[in-house]
Parts: sequence; C-alpha cells; structure tokens
Amino acid sequence: MARLSVNVDHVATIRQARAAKEPDPVTAASLAELGGADGITIHLREDRRHIQDRDAIILRKTVKTKLNLEMAATQEMLKIALELKPDMVTLVPEKRQELTTEGGLDVRAHKDPLKKIIATFKDAGIRVNLFIDPEPEQVKASHRIDTNGIEIHTGKYCEANDRNTDRDKELERIYNTALLASKLGMAVHAGHGLDYYNAKKAAEIKEIEEFAIGFSIIARSVFAGMERAVREMKELVR
Repeated sequence: MARLSVNVDHVATIRQARAAKEPDPVTAASLAELGGADGITIHLREDRRHIQDRDAIILRKTVKTKLNLEMAATQEMLKIALELKPDMVTLVPEKRQELTTEGGLDVRAHKDPLKKIIATFKDAGIRVNLFIDPEPEQVKASHRIDTNGIEIHTGKYCEANDRNTDRDKELERIYNTALLASKLGMAVHAGHGLDYYNAKKAAEIKEIEEFAIGFSIIARSVFAGMERAVREMKELVR
C-alpha cells in the first residue's frame, strides 16, 4: 500500500495572510497524524512565504511519523537542513515569483552541485529525494548521482483535460518513470496537484511507494476537518 505524506504548507499560508498566530501548521500536522498520515511534508522556501523557521524547528520535535523537508538546493537551505535533521529532504526547483512549484529539477544540467549536496546529506544520515518531471533521462541522471529516490511531478497529469487523451498520456509517462526508477533500485514518490478526483488513478501504479499531497487536503479540511480529510485521502491512495 502506498503511504501518504501530508503537506501542511497552506495552513501556514492562511496564517501568514494576516501575519497572525493561527492557524498553526504544527497543530495541523498533529491532526493529520491522528487521521492516519504516514508522514508530514513542509517546504521551507527562501522567501518564507508560508512555513517559517520556527515551524520547522517545532515540527522536528513533535512529528511522530516522518518529517520530509522540501527545499531548494542552496547553501542557505543546506545549512538549515543539516541543523534541523529531518528524516528526509526533497530537493526542488524554486522561483520567487511562482505561485507553486512549476516543474521538476533538471538533474542532467545540475548534476555536479546536486551530487555534492546529496553526498553531504547522506554523510549526515539524511535520505534525499529529487523532485523531477516524468522523464526517463531525469531518472537515469538521478540514479547516476546516487540519490535515494525521486518524487515524480504529477502536475501535468492533474491539469490535463479528462475529455481527451492528454491525461492518459501523462499517466503513462508517470507509470514508465516509476517503473524505471523502481528497476534502478530508487524509492519512488509522487506529488503535486493531486486531489480527491485524480489521485485514485495515480495510486494504481504500484511502483509508487508514497504520495505527498497538501493543497487539496487542506482545502477539504476547511469544511470536513483535518482528520477526516486525511482519512479520506488515505483511502484513495490505498
């Protein structure tokens, strides 16, 4: 069965909209775990638009399952992550002006600096995933620099129109990527844009071990509560 890591970034987005003290992503993470989350994901962005350093520090102490830190591959974030010591980091591309992460890392173009960062994390006992688009060459490049695993960017699949073949084509790309990564011995995760309508098809790909899902769970939790929203999503990814 696939695991579910719940991203609580957008609880912090609501809080930061008023520069207030609530809602607290730390509380949200605890409720997500009560709802059955197998892990908690946070993205500490360079501009600190949602998750703050304080959140990451407290979550490291309070998360009972597994803490996954999404981060840009920069020296500032590397230093923070080595001090924080999450269970896993996921290296992602990051642009200041984007609303959300727009695509995967170009591992082929940045293999040397990524290889150094991966080695540093491994020496510290921290697992590393690379967030990549569903492309075989990116999988092979990730394998060559000895990462523990990949997270497949599912954005294009989620944005595809149900009424044409685009969604099926994108799903096939995800499947082929997951299959190749699995054959190469890497952990296979997936995420970005998945919701209560499109997650089930992606979850049929047995090579995907874990899904990182945030926005749709947080949106549903506004009406249903966090525990119920997590339980319902976990049933889908199963």
